[in-house]
Amino acid sequence: MAKKVSGTEPMTFSGFKSVTKSQLIWRQLKRHQLGIIGGIILILLYGFAFFAEFIGPYSSDLQVRGKAFHPPTRLHFFDEDHNFSLQPFVYNYKLVDRVFKVYRPDPTVKYPLRFFVRGEKYKFLGLIPSHIHLFGTEGPGHIFLLGTDKFGRDVFTRLLFGARISLSVGLVGILISFSIGALIGGIAGYYGGVVDNVLMRVAEMIMAFPGFYLLLALRALLPTALPSTTVYLLIVFILSFIGWPGFARVIRGMFLSLREQEFSLAAKALGSTDLRIILRHILPNTMSFVIVAATLSVPGYILGESALSFLGLGIQEPQASWGNMLAAAMNTRVLVSFPWILLPGFLIFITILAFNFLGDALRDALEPRMRTSRRTFTG
Repeated sequence: MAKKVSGTEPMTFSGFKSVTKSQLIWRQLKRHQLGIIGGIILILLYGFAFFAEFIGPYSSDLQVRGKAFHPPTRLHFFDEDHNFSLQPFVYNYKLVDRVFKVYRPDPTVKYPLRFFVRGEKYKFLGLIPSHIHLFGTEGPGHIFLLGTDKFGRDVFTRLLFGARISLSVGLVGILISFSIGALIGGIAGYYGGVVDNVLMRVAEMIMAFPGFYLLLALRALLPTALPSTTVYLLIVFILSFIGWPGFARVIRGMFLSLREQEFSLAAKALGSTDLRIILRHILPNTMSFVIVAATLSVPGYILGESALSFLGLGIQEPQASWGNMLAAAMNTRVLVSFPWILLPGFLIFITILAFNFLGDALRDALEPRMRTSRRTFTG
């Protein structure tokens, strides 16, 4: 017989538990497989870039004489007599054609692959001295996992150091431009009036110029013979200067709307200062948009740095960046004969895809209204 439930008794729900907002966001992110893949790729790329000195078997500017355009070195587990070895090894390569850079492996000379080997001295992040590398060969042998460039420098090592430049430009540039955009857009949207008109007209003037040509013009105004650190900072500044206006306009619109919401008006009625209202009530409500927009904007900054370095206006040799490494592929003969020179372009492509996948996933998780409207439009 069913038990009667009094109307005054509180109803309890067994088997249910409250879920926090962060848990809901993570649950939504896990459903976006491409976003998870993009996030994993970015973690790996930034991890490899961070530990570049340790992972790379050589320094980025080490030139090995007689090894220009050396092909990628193959790892072997079987020797010429088909004897199996648990420890991989590499053969020595002989240059048989100096004009066309043709190499042939010499099975009579082999070098075992070692892990945590002693190599060139370096300072990890410029601070901690060490000479231990993740892998390498003993004796006079060399291992070039991804071949060498025209100067006999290891492409794999230079890709690691180039990633440190190209990937960090995106993060630092976004941090600066979004900070400027949030400040200017927030002031314009919150106070309105003359302040709004002046700041937005300045932003529109910058946006009126094509971004890439403005980027080239600003860089061309500065000397080319500058230290790499100075060039890096200049590139970050130029990219940030070009990038903040669009973000400021969006933040301005959000502030115009949020300042009229009940929580903002209530805080003002209770005597809160403008700064407190902006920092405690309005700005937190824009963070989901900021995170999504920043993730989707990073590829543009990476492409900007790569384009400048590709054209010889960015990071200069011997400092490695993906852009100046890709500049070697402008020669048709090099491109056809030594296709591994294109690897920086492949990494740029993969990085941009990863950021876009992650940005889409964050947008779906943090901005469900945008997800709903997009599905309605496409469906």
